[in-house]
Amino acid sequence: MSNVVEVQDKVDFEKTVINSDKPVLVDFWAEWCGPCKQIAPIVEAAAEEFKNDITVCKMDIDSNRDIAAEYGIRSIPTLVIFSKGESIGTQIGALSKLQLDEFIRSKI
Repeated sequence: MSNVVEVQDKVDFEKTVINSDKPVLVDFWAEWCGPCKQIAPIVEAAAEEFKNDITVCKMDIDSNRDIAAEYGIRSIPTLVIFSKGESIGTQIGALSKLQLDEFIRSKI
């Protein structure tokens, strides 16, 4: 069972990300994006490793263009960490497991 939550729409985003009691990592991605598919297992591993510290979500930008635009997502994959409803860190592009772990640790 995956620890990554699929965020489906604006209402879901508000509930799962903006109103979360703990930090949330959002993976903005698209089905056609090769680098997005490349980092998917790394994001899954981080979701398992940090499950007590952070919620990990995925949001398809093709289905949620308004949210992607609201947060300035212009390239994918883009990983954004939110805390108390605010973006506190952004990582654009594919990254290694070590880089993702360091990014998460630096923000939580």
